[in-house]
Amino acid sequence: MPPTPGPRDVAVSDELRAPVGNDVELCYQTFGDPSDEPLLLVMGLSAPMTWWDPALCTALAREGFYVIRYDNRDVGRSTKIPGRVRRDHLVRAFSTGRAKPPYTMADLAGDAVALLDHLGIEAAHVVGASMGGMIVQTIAIDHPARVRSLTSIMSTTGRRSVGWQSPKLLPMLIAPRKPGREPYVRTSATMWKMIGSPDFPTDMEALRERAGETFDRGFDANGVMRQMLAILTQPDRTKRLRSVRVPTLVIHGLADRMVHVSGGRSTARAVPGAELVLIDGMGHDLPTSLHPTFVEAIRRTADRASTGRASASGASAG
Repeated sequence: MPPTPGPRDVAVSDELRAPVGNDVELCYQTFGDPSDEPLLLVMGLSAPMTWWDPALCTALAREGFYVIRYDNRDVGRSTKIPGRVRRDHLVRAFSTGRAKPPYTMADLAGDAVALLDHLGIEAAHVVGASMGGMIVQTIAIDHPARVRSLTSIMSTTGRRSVGWQSPKLLPMLIAPRKPGREPYVRTSATMWKMIGSPDFPTDMEALRERAGETFDRGFDANGVMRQMLAILTQPDRTKRLRSVRVPTLVIHGLADRMVHVSGGRSTARAVPGAELVLIDGMGHDLPTSLHPTFVEAIRRTADRASTGRASASGASAG
């Protein structure tokens, strides 16, 4: 009998840089074969591309995707935008949603599209987590021809009446941070312990290790606040999401304290034919034990694009 095929080998690129306009360069990395279906992974607030676990990227590549992950501007090894954000400006934006941000959600979506241009990719499956979900929703609205399928994870529509944070998190979100690596590691690990998945916990040592890696890649406190202003001043996309015609998947944890599940439900209601997957015990993270669930759902959504079907049969819960 012939030998049973082993796991598909996955090529992983070095970290590379792409100019995307306006003196901004993005650091990115790829997994898999460039001839496979392109899949763009977009991370959230203050999160470098390394928060897309390499094991998850590899699993997606083995499902036939050419996986691209990258650092958003103001994160990791991508360009840091000059300028400081006053804390009272940030508090006012939290309260009213009105402020003048250094850049917008549309600018962040434009960065992603320019990265696809750099790679010679006409259209990709796009997957975003948290702020990344806001970015990929914006790509689907502003650049519909560039999107094959859309997956929005633990995100929201921009409407201020849905997807709110637990009030208990606000003091930590806006509190001044002491400078230096150790204070950052301690604060970051504490925050992620608070908002992570209660039924799929990550141990504190792993959270500290990730926080240290994040700091070492190029943490910028003002960059986090600039991204936060882009989030707080984003428009309500609900009406425009009704124009999205690509297969759409919305994943949200029922225990998410950072973005209430109402944000995911509203996103799924807004996009015609969207599939909603709600997961008991999942918070505001991507637990390793749920990777198979994410991979299967993303592959299923991409397959709907290849068969020309934009609609799904209702919502499901995990």
